[in-house]
Amino acid sequence: MTDVGVRPVAPGDEVAWRRLFRDYGVFYESDFDDAQLDHVWRLLLDPAGGVDALVAELDGEVVGIAHYRSHPDTFSRGRDWYLDDLFTDPAARGAGVASALIARLTEFARATGPGTLRWITAADNERAQRVYDRVATRTTWVTYEVRTAAEG
Repeated sequence: MTDVGVRPVAPGDEVAWRRLFRDYGVFYESDFDDAQLDHVWRLLLDPAGGVDALVAELDGEVVGIAHYRSHPDTFSRGRDWYLDDLFTDPAARGAGVASALIARLTEFARATGPGTLRWITAADNERAQRVYDRVATRTTWVTYEVRTAAEG
């Protein structure tokens, strides 16, 4: 098996990132138009954008992405980390891409001191849950949301 390399996203990753993020949207039945892709890409490259990204590579090809953010943790005086989006090219699934991305993000989080790395997934995304159950603790928290913009 080829080793998975993980690194921060770079400007030269845009074509691969756009393909993967668009496919991620399709997976979750969302159609990301070019304006949405442009917006997120700008956030990822802007140090003040509030969202960062890692990419995973196999044989020099970007096959996975992870978007994350961090903020002060009110319980530990450390940082909380939130994995917003994680996607692996279907052709690379089973190669450890998702695990490698989570491991690298965990390293970043641990290097900052106390806190927690969290993420959510769809209840029916059983393949992802099998990975997550190996690398993290499933919690009993229930997620709620309020949409703040009218859907058109």
